[in-house]
Amino acid sequence: MTASRPSTTAEELRGAGLRVTAARVALLDTVRQGGHLDVETVAAEVRRRIGHVSLQAVYEGLNALSAAGLVRRIAPAGGAALYEGRVGDNHHHLVCRSCGVVADVDCAVGEAPCLTASDGHGFEVDEAEVVYWGLCPGCSTSRSA
Repeated sequence: MTASRPSTTAEELRGAGLRVTAARVALLDTVRQGGHLDVETVAAEVRRRIGHVSLQAVYEGLNALSAAGLVRRIAPAGGAALYEGRVGDNHHHLVCRSCGVVADVDCAVGEAPCLTASDGHGFEVDEAEVVYWGLCPGCSTSRSA
């Protein structure tokens, strides 16, 4: 029995049918290490890692990575698009109405209960996106003080 070794970022890109470039490797690594990042934050970290890269190249790279299922794009209402490395598990998000911090939250119970819509209108549902809104502990505490 042979142990499987973790794939490299370059191998993952190739496996997703994407060309391997220094910018794409840096983009994927940045998003996977960063939580919920906006494009400006991703661009700054990629530039720190590899040098100059245009904002347009960052947008195009993130779109390609999202389309390939390697990163997830979320867009909370009223905020900038955010990118995260947690993909394929149908998790949801908590968003603070005050400071905008975003946290992951797993489906509430069992086998992705949120995949059963009250009326599916004939759709074959394979994913649900739920956003919970409220105040994070820091903002909640500061408001009650």
